[in-house]
Amino acid sequence: MELPSPTGAPRPRAELFLDYLTFFRERVIEKVAQCSDDDLDESILPSQWTPLGLVKHLTFVEMRWLEWGFEGREVAAPWSDRVGDRFATSAGDTRSTLLEGLRRRGEVTNEIVRRHDLDEVGAPGERWAGDAPATLERILFHLLQEYARHVGHLDIYVELVTRDTGE
Repeated sequence: MELPSPTGAPRPRAELFLDYLTFFRERVIEKVAQCSDDDLDESILPSQWTPLGLVKHLTFVEMRWLEWGFEGREVAAPWSDRVGDRFATSAGDTRSTLLEGLRRRGEVTNEIVRRHDLDEVGAPGERWAGDAPATLERILFHLLQEYARHVGHLDIYVELVTRDTGE
C-alpha cells in the first residue's frame, strides 16, 4: 500500500484515517519482515526496546484507545504490553503471532471506526484516568502520531541492524 495522498478526490475523513493507519501498520509489518529472528528479540538500544515489543505495543495501543477507551468495553490486562515503563513480549510471542495480532487489531479498529461518527465522544471509563473521554477523531489523530513516531523508530532500528536504508 502506498502512503495516502493529500491530493485527489475528497474522501470521508474516517476512511482517510483508516487508510493512514493501514499504511503505517503495513510499514511495521514490512520492516519487521526485514529483520532476522535475533534482531527482533535482542535490543541494540539503551531502552532495551525490540521490534517485537513494538509490534505488541502498537497492537495494545489500538485496543486501549478504541476498544477499552472509546467503546468502554471490558478487556483483560490492557497494559500487558509493558513491564514497568518498557515494551515487553511474553513467553509464546513470536513474529508470526504478534504480526497476526496486529493485523487482527487493524480489522477491529476498522469495524469500530465504521460503527461511529468522528465527533462521537467515548464512553466514560478507566481508560480516561478521570479525564473527560475524547472524541473518536481526537483518538484517531493520536493513533496516527503514535504510529508515525514508532514507524520512524523502526526505520532507524532496521537500518542499524540490516544496513538497509529503505525509506
